[in-house]
Amino acid sequence: MRAATPTPIATGVAPGNRLPGEVTKRLMFFAGGAHPALAQHIADELGASVTPQTAHTFANGETFVRFDKSVRGCDAFVLHTATGPLNTALMEQLIMIDALKRASAKRITVIWPFYPYARQDKKHRGREPISARLVADLLTTAGAHRIITVDLHTPQAQGFFDGPVDHLLAQPLLAEHVRRRYQDSAITVVAPDAGRVKLAETWADLLGGQPIAFIQHRKSLHAEHPDTGQLVGDVANRLCVVVDDMIDTATTMVGAARLLNAAGAAGVIAAATHGVLSGNAAARLSSSGIREVVLTDTLPIPDDKHFTQLSVQSIAPPADSRY
Repeated sequence: MRAATPTPIATGVAPGNRLPGEVTKRLMFFAGGAHPALAQHIADELGASVTPQTAHTFANGETFVRFDKSVRGCDAFVLHTATGPLNTALMEQLIMIDALKRASAKRITVIWPFYPYARQDKKHRGREPISARLVADLLTTAGAHRIITVDLHTPQAQGFFDGPVDHLLAQPLLAEHVRRRYQDSAITVVAPDAGRVKLAETWADLLGGQPIAFIQHRKSLHAEHPDTGQLVGDVANRLCVVVDDMIDTATTMVGAARLLNAAGAAGVIAAATHGVLSGNAAARLSSSGIREVVLTDTLPIPDDKHFTQLSVQSIAPPADSRY
């Protein structure tokens, strides 16, 4: 997930050979204030810098953004992460895009490591919204030309945006960490429900053709006494890697661990791309008996939500990283 070749910020044309009024900027990198660490890591990889901006919030909660350098004719890449409060972060992203469009940026690419409202990608019953499509429409209206995102809740959500979508995958990064750390263990990849079987199959291939198991009914994860009859697949005496796209309240992961341990698993690893970790999720995972929780830094994880078993893999690794 690293850029193969950094894009130059200037054309390299000697000043005397430029046409009058010719725009020489090629790439400019912008970032909201939600995840400065990831923004700096990506800027370092590109050999660029984060374009300075002035941003503040009015007393009534309105967001104001103004970029401190000219963006006319540039290829703008705008990083923002929809962390809490999520709706505020979403609005800040839209305002940044609108500011770039009105300042005559040539092309605007939205870098969204975590796509907000991605779980609301279809109608389960009547009179429900398809909020993932609404968010895509908002990006288009604001002026975005392209989206770069990581591990959508469902890949078909790419079709909601009318322009190109680069759907990057973090599973190889996470799976390599698990493979290296537990290479001597007999592993079974576990899907927490039937809807994650395809994801479990992808993980199984990345781990060298390991077997998979899945939990038939999600309601069994919430029972005080887990029903092992809901588990399909062999997990006895095997290290179980439970995979999902995100961990929000951690109820699913903790319930899966309880069910797998009751079925005789040798241990449980939880792996997901997006660490939302709402409410008491960190404390719940810490006391769950899960051996390790592997996440990426698509979302910032504050210090008060770190716990002993947590391992965070960066989607923008340093230059000396093997990923």
